[in-house]
Amino acid sequence: MKATSSEHVTEHKEGGLTQLPATAICGNDITSSCLYVSALTIMTAGRLAPLVLLVVAGVLYLFRSIYAEVVGALPLNGGAYNALLNTTSKFRASIAACLTILSYMATAVISANAAMHYAGVFQPGMPVIVATIGLLAVFMVLTIIGITESSKVAIAIFAFHLTSLSVLLVVGVGYVLLNGPHTLWANLAVPEPHGIGYALFFGFAAALLGISGFESSANFVEEQAEGVFPKTLRNMWLAVGFFNPAMAVLALALVPIEYVEHHKNELLSHMGSESGGDWLAWLIRVDAVLVLSGAVLTSFVGVNGLVRRMTLDRCLPQFLLKTNPRGTTHRIIIAFFLLSVSVLLVTRGEVETLAGVYTISFLAVMTLFCLGNILLKVKRSSLPRPSRAAWTTVFVAMGAVTVGLIGNALAIPESPEVQSNLVVFLEYFVPAMLVVTIMLTRIALLTALLFVVRGAISAMLQPMHGVATWIRNKIDDINSQQVVFFTRGDNISGLNNAMLYVRHNEHTNRVKVVTVVNDPNEVPPRLKTDLEFLDEAYPEIDIEFVVLEGRFGPELVRELSDKWSIPTNLMFIGSPRGHLMYGLAELGGVRLII
Repeated sequence: MKATSSEHVTEHKEGGLTQLPATAICGNDITSSCLYVSALTIMTAGRLAPLVLLVVAGVLYLFRSIYAEVVGALPLNGGAYNALLNTTSKFRASIAACLTILSYMATAVISANAAMHYAGVFQPGMPVIVATIGLLAVFMVLTIIGITESSKVAIAIFAFHLTSLSVLLVVGVGYVLLNGPHTLWANLAVPEPHGIGYALFFGFAAALLGISGFESSANFVEEQAEGVFPKTLRNMWLAVGFFNPAMAVLALALVPIEYVEHHKNELLSHMGSESGGDWLAWLIRVDAVLVLSGAVLTSFVGVNGLVRRMTLDRCLPQFLLKTNPRGTTHRIIIAFFLLSVSVLLVTRGEVETLAGVYTISFLAVMTLFCLGNILLKVKRSSLPRPSRAAWTTVFVAMGAVTVGLIGNALAIPESPEVQSNLVVFLEYFVPAMLVVTIMLTRIALLTALLFVVRGAISAMLQPMHGVATWIRNKIDDINSQQVVFFTRGDNISGLNNAMLYVRHNEHTNRVKVVTVVNDPNEVPPRLKTDLEFLDEAYPEIDIEFVVLEGRFGPELVRELSDKWSIPTNLMFIGSPRGHLMYGLAELGGVRLII
């Protein structure tokens, strides 16, 4: 009996992070934007800063439904990568994955370094780079211990951060009421030096950094309990939609616009000093150290879920999947730590150069997530999901982040010695894509290498015969991984599309086509003939036809995966014509064939 109500659409699982720890993990990242986005927006948009921050909050509201639809239909780790993987090719999905990894890398390094700069106020003379490496190492260990344990740290940081911001807001408002809003009226009278259009365009682009971290929850959705994901989106939107505009208004009421740039790295602590004295300034500094550290934790948790998913899909080397006794993929976490430390050392602590990578990669991920939503609507319209985003919502949100992406790419650095955001982004993005491209095209590369080796053998009396044999065996070993395609007796056109997808996207020459029936007489009469025809049409693919008596479901998928030693990530089903009885996560990550 097929499920028709929304309560059967979402993934059914026991355990997982509840609303508070899941919100805290991603909320520390997005709410830490209060520490810098007010200053950046005021420096660009001037008195219009609260307005553009409210507009950004409106854009974020649109993304709530966009993310809820995609993750509701595909409740697996990976975010934009997962959305594109199930609607287009693996290479296009890997572009989104590389952008997300770069965003996490920049977030970890910048947040850790900024946190230690704040901590330097309490410990003068502290070596910031050494302390930054130490902070990254602490959160590497916490993530290796396990997400449940690290979430407890995230909750404490998140609660302290929201409390500190609330205290600053209350004290600041009280100060303005007692002393009069003279600074606010003076700031509102200051005209935009480059015109309203310039202020709105580049101010909006800068304000979009205030929602960085919103994509993190989608990258560890499998660790969340059922129904928690949309609540994390709501909670992040409420926090950002209130605090970011409120802090911008308070800043205009306390600090003259011409002095904002001077205090851009510590605007909130300066506001605390102006309104409440040294005790409030110190509270904000302590909060900054803690919440920026929480953003580092978000990076480790998010990148761990994403890279694990990519490795399961054979986009990255399989040795990364090794787990420790606590069940965490420690090699992924350690590799990310080493990458972050190397970037810190290469830049000699001048991590401001990574701002371009962070800005453009984050906005590009948001744009690609909109694209994934569009492809999901077009190509997977029958796939069940608990909610749907309107077409207007998707296009407006996509247009908004595209405008922000263009604005940040066109941003001109103040110093001629500093490269533009776009140049710095390309310097990191191109090598990252090169690594993934090599993984995805390794069969073609090995084949080309084999051709070269064979030519050398012919010219040199086969001195490299052993190398050629190894390469050939390596290709055969990769191609020997069998994949499974479950069919209910699709017509030959659908079966042909399945073969084309396997040939173009998977490194294999063995396909096991399985149909599950209650009685052998239910097997469509033309199915075997069609598969024999396709076996002849694709001589490079070995097609094996299997008829099983039983009922298709999670238990059968797990049984066949163990029996045939085929991971569920390499099992496919066709796009369902009606409601799917089981969620993809219940089926163990079985993928939809294109």
